[in-house]
Amino acid sequence: MAKPSTIQIKLVSTADTGFFYVTKKNPKNSTEKLQFRKYDPVARKHVLFKESKIK
Repeated sequence: MAKPSTIQIKLVSTADTGFFYVTKKNPKNSTEKLQFRKYDPVARKHVLFKESKIK
């Protein structure tokens, strides 16, 4: 079987609350790091989430 082309990444909140989302990314199609403006329930507002590796 072939390896899947998508990898799992962690989107970490820039509000320093420790909250994160886990999502998938195809590194062949999108080579830059992902950045999304999503809801942080700890800070109770929308903040910027940046990509980091899952350890």
